[in-house]
Amino acid sequence: MFKDLTIGQYIPTNSVIHQLDPRIKIAIIALFMVCVFFVPNLLMYLPVFAGLIGVMLLSKISPKYVLKGLKPLRLIILLTFVLNALVTPGEIIAEFWIFKITSEGLLRASFMAIRLMLLVLGTSMLTLSTSPIELTDGLEAIFKPLSRFGFPAHELAMMMSIALRFIPTLIEESDKIMKAQTARGADFESGGMIQRAKSLVPLLVPLFINSLRRAEELATAMEARCYRGGEGRTRLNELRLKRGDLWAFTGSALFFAAVILIGQLAF
Repeated sequence: MFKDLTIGQYIPTNSVIHQLDPRIKIAIIALFMVCVFFVPNLLMYLPVFAGLIGVMLLSKISPKYVLKGLKPLRLIILLTFVLNALVTPGEIIAEFWIFKITSEGLLRASFMAIRLMLLVLGTSMLTLSTSPIELTDGLEAIFKPLSRFGFPAHELAMMMSIALRFIPTLIEESDKIMKAQTARGADFESGGMIQRAKSLVPLLVPLFINSLRRAEELATAMEARCYRGGEGRTRLNELRLKRGDLWAFTGSALFFAAVILIGQLAF
């Protein structure tokens, strides 16, 4: 289950997507999220999904690998769909016991499920094509103008980078613990949903302890290297916008605007 999670993973390849400025990629993801929530018709999600597949191919990352990131979230997606289908009022098309399924509910449920899947895939592509260091630099550069008002730009960017950096580590750690406990007779697969949830408790305790230990080791290492925050720090690689970055941002913005406008006018 955990090994299929793609958010937080980074795959280094020599692609045009990887070479884009991290600030541009973060801005494009922000526009992508806006587009996902403002698309007025289900059919207009097709070009959005096609564009996302195109980005996967340009990044030289297998679409199959990115799409498997939805597997750990299938229960959440299903639950989101069912709840929206049952609680949304409107024209009743099916009814059983105290539950009523409406046409408006099915439409809203489809919107919510597709939006959730697209958001997961989009953010996965950001982390898969951007290293944690680049993400830190990009986020800090974006939030830096707010630092004059007391906003902790560097600290926030560093915390987000560390969190993303340790997702693959925690996934690997959980996989090792599961294999060790399976060898000792633990069963994580059989039984109902409640039984499987209970069987994860012995997994979470050592994982939580290891996370605290790693956090303490990281704090000690940063202190030993005289880390005192972002003030006065210099960078080996300064972020500089190139012409390709501007073209990528402009093209993405036009594409998202066209999807929203066509959806509004055609439907």
